[in-house]
Amino acid sequence: MGSKPLKLPAKAALPFKTANKARRQQLHINQKKARDALRRDERFARKKQETKEPRLREERLKVNVPQTLDSKRKWDEVEDEPEDGGLGVAFNVERLKRRKLAEEQDLGAEPVLDNTEDDSDHDSMLDDEEDDDSIIASDAENLEPPEDPDAEDALPPISNIARPSSPPARSTTSTNLSLAPAALTKKFPTLFLPPDEQPPIPKILVTTSINSTLHHEAEVLVNLLPNAKYVRRSSHRYGHKFSIREIAAFAAKRDYTTLVVLEEDLKRPSGLIMVHLPQGPTFHFTITNWYESKSIPGHGRPTSHIPELILNNFTTPLGLLTAHLFRSLYPSNPELQGRQVVTLHNQRDFIFLRRHRYVFREKRERERPVVGPDGKEMKGAEGIRAALQEVGPRLTLKLRRVDKGIQRASGQEWEWKGKTDRVRTKFQL
Repeated sequence: MGSKPLKLPAKAALPFKTANKARRQQLHINQKKARDALRRDERFARKKQETKEPRLREERLKVNVPQTLDSKRKWDEVEDEPEDGGLGVAFNVERLKRRKLAEEQDLGAEPVLDNTEDDSDHDSMLDDEEDDDSIIASDAENLEPPEDPDAEDALPPISNIARPSSPPARSTTSTNLSLAPAALTKKFPTLFLPPDEQPPIPKILVTTSINSTLHHEAEVLVNLLPNAKYVRRSSHRYGHKFSIREIAAFAAKRDYTTLVVLEEDLKRPSGLIMVHLPQGPTFHFTITNWYESKSIPGHGRPTSHIPELILNNFTTPLGLLTAHLFRSLYPSNPELQGRQVVTLHNQRDFIFLRRHRYVFREKRERERPVVGPDGKEMKGAEGIRAALQEVGPRLTLKLRRVDKGIQRASGQEWEWKGKTDRVRTKFQL
């Protein structure tokens, strides 16, 4: 809706020019107050009218769609999955698979899906068809058995693919880990396991950079990652300063699955190096906005239970590779009695890490109903509410580079490197 011209009252208008600065300032204040009062009256009048006729509000929201970076996001045009896995190409994997199925439906051919796309893997993610309120139930297999156990299609039925109308875009979408490209699965077989193979129990070795002072921060990471152990890195002047490659070989012989190195800058956490053992790849992250539990108002105390894992908005091949890395850090059998959830939410290539404790309770009378993305009340959640308490820590990660294998020195080969595309509206994860 276009803005209508505002009619100011006589007290807020000056019929002639004046050289008096104080008078000009007072005129500006009066005009601003008058404009704000007129907008407020229009807003309350529109709200009263929309309360009587809800159709007017729906029509207004259809026209007034805010323009954000997410809505302007650009994708690479891809006809088929790249042969190298497509780590440097930003395309929606699920959208490409849906389009392929729709084309096969138009041609009348029988859709052929890979066995590697089975959705019966041991992950804690939910399908895109589920509601956002159900994300706290991480293991979909243990809580709700599938309707068809013999189905190998991780996508909805073909009859639901070629619909002309699509649901509104949501800011939070659960990651479907079974939609990884076949070439990416062959390139990283230790991260993309077959659906019938049980993932190994995570065993994580946490250390720091040489001469680091972040011993307390490393203990915070050990508390965040299940089955993790912190070993201080030697910094004695007569001691041997082990490299990351030597530490990775040491950890791989002792059945560790991941090596995490906490980097430091000005005595603050600045980065994370995650090495997937025994052969890599190596992920380089930068850390911003590090907040421990004591810095979060109303925080809770963590328990030793294995938390549930939620991965949101990882849609590209690089995003799926990163999601599988985080998935390998947590066991596939969370302890639901602990009611702890670790969330990794991707937004514009920034990964927000949060840990909460949840509880279900009854809805109070003074509380408003839960509404969905379309602004309507959600069905099935009329009398239930989920209360959250943040446990901490809170930090933000950004992926900078993915190396081939385990790093040896600077200048090594890499699978993906950031800042290769300067388009502001193109995101890699």
